[in-house]
Amino acid sequence: MALPPKVSAFCKKYAQDMADGAVAIFAGAGLSASAGFVNWQSLLAPFADELELDIERESEHLVRFAQFSQNHKMGNRAHLNDAIISAFPSMTSPSTNHEILARLPIKTFWTTNYDKLIEKALEQAHKNADVKHTDSQLPTAKPKRDAVVYKMHGDAEHPQEAVLTRDDYEAYGQKHMGFTNTLVGDLTGKTFLFIGFSFTDPNLDQVLSQIRLRYQNAQREHFCLIRVPQRSSYKSDADYIYAQVRHRHFVADLKRYNVTALEIEEFSQITEVLLTIEKHYRRRLIFVSGSASNFEPWGEPAVNSFFRDLGSILIDNQFQIVSGFGLGVGNSLISGAIEKAYANKNIKLDNFLQVRPFPRDIADPEERAAIWERYRKELLSLPGIALFFLGNKEVQGEVVPADGVRKEFDIAQAQGLVTLPIGATGSMAAELATEMLEDTTNHSSAFAKALKTLQEPVDDLHTLLQPIIETLKELAEE
Repeated sequence: MALPPKVSAFCKKYAQDMADGAVAIFAGAGLSASAGFVNWQSLLAPFADELELDIERESEHLVRFAQFSQNHKMGNRAHLNDAIISAFPSMTSPSTNHEILARLPIKTFWTTNYDKLIEKALEQAHKNADVKHTDSQLPTAKPKRDAVVYKMHGDAEHPQEAVLTRDDYEAYGQKHMGFTNTLVGDLTGKTFLFIGFSFTDPNLDQVLSQIRLRYQNAQREHFCLIRVPQRSSYKSDADYIYAQVRHRHFVADLKRYNVTALEIEEFSQITEVLLTIEKHYRRRLIFVSGSASNFEPWGEPAVNSFFRDLGSILIDNQFQIVSGFGLGVGNSLISGAIEKAYANKNIKLDNFLQVRPFPRDIADPEERAAIWERYRKELLSLPGIALFFLGNKEVQGEVVPADGVRKEFDIAQAQGLVTLPIGATGSMAAELATEMLEDTTNHSSAFAKALKTLQEPVDDLHTLLQPIIETLKELAEE
């Protein structure tokens, strides 16, 4: 199912904000539900009979229901703590949505969930998560952290501290002032995407109200994914119509906090939204593959000049370069990129370059091959587009096609990157371009035309720069 135009436009803008490091995720119970965890209603349902209440009729007042249950036990909440421990087992695996979020360069996560799915997904993505579930943890920072996970309602392994009952919510402002102040700061300076969140949490309501009163019409815009009412969810047409009216008022009310609702038809579209954001982000990251021992017919100075200008023009068009620093071409490419970055007075090279030279000083050939294979896969997990140039090397005095460029091409295709060999540069790149043009089933006619144009022989490599950039721009906007 295609995403609505409003949602598609958001995905593109959020990807850009993400590249600028100015985004955050707020995960509600709906995100964890996709991994098989129970929601609040299911967690509290076992206590309904002893209270002589109907959990369905109390579904919009679950905080109050939890308080009733604690009151019924003479203020003892041990049964609620046990329910939390049972409902959120630590061995549960993250969902696809968690995995996508963990792959993205998001450094700030907020959640009201007790589970460990976010931090587990980050760990699986080889990221160092700094998890905060108490105010006392806020002043310290985990060394070399990649992301911070704020669990503002506590953690399943510490159920006695979890925010669950009305007592907990009423005391939150005093007991958890650190979380409140930190959240105010993040909502002020970052663009939030709320996923699986119902906006019924009184703590968040208080924070959003505080920001609204402080900034009035200058609030930062935030977004939430929200499913529109479906006829199949209601017993009668009257109930469905009522739900639609209520939904419209709810969406309009969110605008008071400058939260824009991104309406979807099915929860499965959340995955599509996240994948679209990932695609837009990754397609601004360009992997450059190539190596050369023979620079004919242009000569080494001309090839070096071309790669310097390629590095410069990629940076000038806001692309980020990912490279393994191929022999004979890598130095010129990186030099051009760095010169352009400094000329633009942007000295934070991480915004433009991810250079990872191959570890060459490994004596054992089999070990080196295994390490390089893993290295290539990790390197190619970052970008969304891969360019291939030249690709030749000298073996026992003879110039032959570079098998390393072929391996990078195969890995790139296996990992879903858009592969664009520049056949006009010859050697392995020419072979790859020919193969792709012979197989027209995997790309559009427009892409095939660009591929063919970039295969035509040229006297001056610099004439390739403009069509390369134009093709990259079109791919990034798809």
